[in-house]
Amino acid sequence: MPMHDARPLLLLDTGVGGLSILGPIRKLLPNAPIAYALDQAGFPYGKKSETELAARVPALLGRLAEHVDARLAVIACNTASVIALDPVRAALAIPIVGTVPAIKPAAAISKSRVIGVLGTAGTVRQPYVDNLSRDFAGDCTVIRFGTHDLVELAEKKLRGQSSPAEAYQAILDGLFSQPRGTEIDTIVLACTHFPLVEEELAEAANRPITFVHGGDGIARRVAHLTTGQTWPEDPVPGRAIFITDGSDPERLRPGLEQYGLETFETL
Repeated sequence: MPMHDARPLLLLDTGVGGLSILGPIRKLLPNAPIAYALDQAGFPYGKKSETELAARVPALLGRLAEHVDARLAVIACNTASVIALDPVRAALAIPIVGTVPAIKPAAAISKSRVIGVLGTAGTVRQPYVDNLSRDFAGDCTVIRFGTHDLVELAEKKLRGQSSPAEAYQAILDGLFSQPRGTEIDTIVLACTHFPLVEEELAEAANRPITFVHGGDGIARRVAHLTTGQTWPEDPVPGRAIFITDGSDPERLRPGLEQYGLETFETL
């Protein structure tokens, strides 16, 4: 009988945003064991300093990777990736996949050549975003807006709570009200939480907008890095690991179970 490797793919985010990465991974690798870590004690990464994240994320991922015996780790957070990806890769011996703003594919499809980048303040201010814009969208106007409010709206949605359309319109106005903002035809969702509310954003935009994020590309990268590896013969229940801030993990159970995360534990 062939041997099957039960080591999981490890995903880390502060909350539910990384589910927008987990979804495409599940579709591409349906039998891959998953350990999804929610660093609630560090929430929100988007408001933390570069120094804090460069120290916290490698230490935490190292602890988690050892705890679950991970074969690969995904930093399922744009802010943590643009700040801590290099320190994490230096600290861990397993492959590390980061999540960076999808400016390259956005530039490839924009017809107006005016692109919006919607992320947390901690992401949109990073030189990494400057470099992506220069290298892949040099002929585009790239307009950025940083907001934490959309993170909160996505977390509320996964808890089954709705929010008014005006809340989404106010966030989009942060892009549209800037010079040339009315010409934006493509928006990069540069926070993993944001694709979870893409439908609400599209409705609030009141005009055709293409939203782009990196979930599918990250899933393909994970599949490439695990080419030739074995998986369990059948899908296995995923693990949700809470680095807790004291709140009750059960409030997220209905949303997490939609993504196959059935076992809860606290670390």
